[in-house]
Amino acid sequence: MDPDTLRERIALIENKRESLVRLLEQPDLGTLRIDVNQAIEEIDDLLEEFKQTFPDAATS
Repeated sequence: MDPDTLRERIALIENKRESLVRLLEQPDLGTLRIDVNQAIEEIDDLLEEFKQTFPDAATS
């Protein structure tokens, strides 16, 4: 996989994270809130590992 493709995919993941954060703001989320929180945490972990592994390819 070339670096540009990798950057694009990481950017997509970052955008999905923002969607989850907006979803978390919904008051009627119920027990799904637990799953959304977990997904955000896992994305954060993935992004942090990516930035540590490929510091030059980090998008933010």
